[in-house]
Amino acid sequence: METPTVLVAEDEFIIALDLCSTVEEAGCIVEGPYADIASAMLALQKKRPDVAILDVSLDDGESFPLAERLIAEHVPVIFHSGHFTIEEMEARFPQATACTKPCPPGEIIAKVKAALQPQAVN
Repeated sequence: METPTVLVAEDEFIIALDLCSTVEEAGCIVEGPYADIASAMLALQKKRPDVAILDVSLDDGESFPLAERLIAEHVPVIFHSGHFTIEEMEARFPQATACTKPCPPGEIIAKVKAALQPQAVN
């Protein structure tokens, strides 16, 4: 299997660096980090990632339009937010996964690995 690519959209620099290093340690290629929706959308046009980790609040607004685009392209989305609860995110995006900040690296890795598993089709 090809090395998976994880798009990271996070506007807080230290958290973005931490997420990127966690994803790299898990054996994935990092696309980003992107601090705004516009940059992440441009990256998505160039290369479809295998998974995306999105902060809800980015420099240019909430990442919901980006999430909708990723989901439409069958890219698993993991929300990483300090502003919304897991329940709120899963109610709005039932096909996505969510975790609250700060999220331990082991939990992020487990969510990325789970998202990379082939999904059963009914």
